Parts: sequence; C-alpha cells; structure tokens
Amino acid sequence: MTIDNRIQVVLIDDDPHLRQALSQTLDLAGLKILPLAEAKGLAGQLERDWPGVVVSDIRMPGMDGLELLTELHAQDPELPVLLITGHGDVPLAVQAMRAGAYDFLEKPFASDALLDSVRRALALRRLVLDNRSLRLALSDRNELSARLVGQSAPMLRLREQIGALAATKADVLILGETGAGKEVVARALHDLSSRRNGPFVAINAGALAESVVESELFGHEPGAFTGAQKRRIGKFEFANGGTLFLDEIESMSLDVQVKLLRLLQERVVERLGGNQLIPLDIRIIAATKEDLRQSADQGRFRADLYYRLNVAPLRIPPLRERGEDALVLFQHFADEASARHGLPPHELQPGQRALLLRHRWPGNVRELQNAAERFALGLELALDNSAPEGGVGTTVEVVSGGLSEQVENFEKSLIAAELARSHSSVRSLAEALGIPRKTLHDKLRKHGLNFADGGTSSHTDDLD
Repeated sequence: MTIDNRIQVVLIDDDPHLRQALSQTLDLAGLKILPLAEAKGLAGQLERDWPGVVVSDIRMPGMDGLELLTELHAQDPELPVLLITGHGDVPLAVQAMRAGAYDFLEKPFASDALLDSVRRALALRRLVLDNRSLRLALSDRNELSARLVGQSAPMLRLREQIGALAATKADVLILGETGAGKEVVARALHDLSSRRNGPFVAINAGALAESVVESELFGHEPGAFTGAQKRRIGKFEFANGGTLFLDEIESMSLDVQVKLLRLLQERVVERLGGNQLIPLDIRIIAATKEDLRQSADQGRFRADLYYRLNVAPLRIPPLRERGEDALVLFQHFADEASARHGLPPHELQPGQRALLLRHRWPGNVRELQNAAERFALGLELALDNSAPEGGVGTTVEVVSGGLSEQVENFEKSLIAAELARSHSSVRSLAEALGIPRKTLHDKLRKHGLNFADGGTSSHTDDLD
C-alpha cells in the first residue's frame, strides 16, 4: 500500500495529545495530513516522487526519528524531513541536520513556526520534483532521439506522440509498414513509462501456428488438451506488471480476437482448461501493417476489437516520407557497423547520397540497415530499385578517388536512380534526365547500364 500523493504532510509522534494538536494546526492551515503513531514501515509506503514532507518526533519507541531519516533518505535523499526535539535532544538534532534533516523544532514551539517550516519544505519539494521532471523529460527526449534517429517533421511528430503516450496507461495501436520499426517504438513506449521496471514481452502473432496460439497467449492447465501434461503460463500472464507487444495482430483468428477483446475490457485472463480468472496489470501495445478498418469492413477483423484498439493509434512514417533522414540513418548504422567490426568508417560520396535519397526503401529501416552494414564492410552498395511496373536493380560502388572519378560515379548513380523509376521508353528517360537520346545512349553504354522495356534489355530501344 502506498500513501496517496494528495497527502502533503505525514506527521509521526507517539504522543497522542501532541499528535492531535499538531494535526489540528496543519489541518486548519488547509494542508492534507496523515497522522501516524509510529515510523516503522513508512519508507515502504512512500514512492520516490511523493510530493509531500515528513514531520517526525525524534524520541519514539521502535524506530526513532534518526533511523527514519536514514531510511527515507536511502530511498530519496531530497525528501524534506522535519524533526521535533525535546530540550535535551538539541545536540542530537544538530547531528540530524548534518545527516540531511531539513529542519528541527525544539519543544515547545509556536504553531506559526511549524507552519512556516512545513510550507518552506513543501515549496522546496515542489522545486525539486519540477527539476527532476525536467531532467527526466530531457533524458527521455535524448533517449528517444538516439533510438528513433531523424529530424524530419514526421519523426519529430512521432517522438512527441511517443513521449505523450508513454506517460499514460492507454493501450496503443502502432501502424506501420514492414521494417518501419514497430518493435523499436513499442520498446520506447515501455521504457519511458512507469512500467519500465516490469517485463516487456514481444510476440509475433503471425509467427504462431494456429494450433498453439491460444496456449501461447493465454496459457493452459494440465490436461487442457492432448499433450498438455503440465501448466503453462501464457504471454499475457507472464507480462503482468509490464507491457505485452503483440505484432501482426491482423493475423489472429476471429476466435482468438474474441478472447483478446475480453482481456482488454476486463483485464483478466483464463488459462485453457481452467476456471480461475487471473487479474492482470498489463499494457497492450498492438501493431499491424494492414488497414484494420478495411479488414473489419471485409469481415477479416472484428470491428469491436478494432475500435477498442484504435483509441491511441500511432503511425510510423515509412522511410520514403522522411526525406534526408535516410542519409542520417544510413551513416548512423554504417558507423555502428564499422565500430562493431573494427573497421575505419566510410564517408558517403555525392553519387551515393543521391542514390540513397532517390531510393523508395520498400523494406524501410530494416532494408537501409542491411545496406549500411554492407557499406561499412566495404562491399558494393546494392539497392533493390525494382518497381512493380518493371525496372532493374542498381548498384553504386564505394569510391574514394579524385574529382573526375567522383563526378563519373555521381553521373552513373543519377542515371541508375532514374532507371529504377518507371519509364515507358528511352525517350521518356532522356526527357527526365534532360539530355538528348543519343547522349543517353552513349552514357548507358559508358556506364554499363541497361534500359529494360517489356522484359528486354536494350541500349537502342526508341533511339533515332
């Protein structure tokens, strides 16, 4: 049991008459108080960021005021503790001040002296907690920037949304294409929340066989089905006190969706073959690469579950919408890979930068990270620039030559990047590059590039 954050003063004194008198003084001043007859167990009931102050007598049976001060400050050294002393305890009180007590009041003391000290202590406590909150916010922002690299407007907005949602208890639905970083976002939500010390359990619903998905998620009792010889704790129960990340939720069967809806609404789980309802303190973060609203309209996903999950949606922008973030991310991953392999880092050349910016990144961040790994190893920078309408894969080599060599490489990469786009003829390709078709023909031959049209590679298609 924890002490309510609305309590401003915890007052501890074993003398019932003095405790009642001091309680009345504080209560009449409009302060919310909790009077206690003993100090034992108090530290375990106060959260680290509890916003109040403690007023305690020094001489008490059991745990005395000095012992309480030591225990409280082991938990939070900045918690204000005011000590009440008798005349003979002044040297002891001085010792307590050196140990970190906020103030001490020698009996008998005026009510105004108590109120003045308590109010100053509360003001200090508010300042301490405000500064602590600011430092945490800055730390979270730096941590998010390190996890979710990029300064494009979509990424700035995503980090802002994560910061806001992490502090709440709301379940979250993450929307994003394959490879966009849905689990990275889910982990950030968990690590920046009050559940950070609890478990983070990630499970891909699409990777579970239909025959085991219910047992895996909800658990089972012995004898629940053939082969169930002993109890199994399911993922939901295992994540109790923390966060469960459920990826590819669109792949769950309608029967399992019914059970998930009940769990979300009632926060209880029932193991297969069992009758006991197990209460859960859990946050669900679901993720999908599909349009669940459309799936619900088509009867492939329960509409009631969709609306229950869609309370706090979080969309991860695909890499193609993030502009120059691709360059920043690529260099970030390449530098990490170079350090991991003990290799000197490579710098991107102009032609390579142009190619990275033009690439559509169908595999998103995952594809980019793999390309950066190859780049760091000094291998050919190969990008799959194929499009559904046709096209060719293109590569650009890691170069470190003089100006003419870099210009040649830049020209090759620009043509290669334009080749990756859909063109019906060499004429349209030449127009896109702003050069005559004959010049384009020469440059294609010079750089060893082909124009693919209708599945046939040709240098001369549609040339005069």
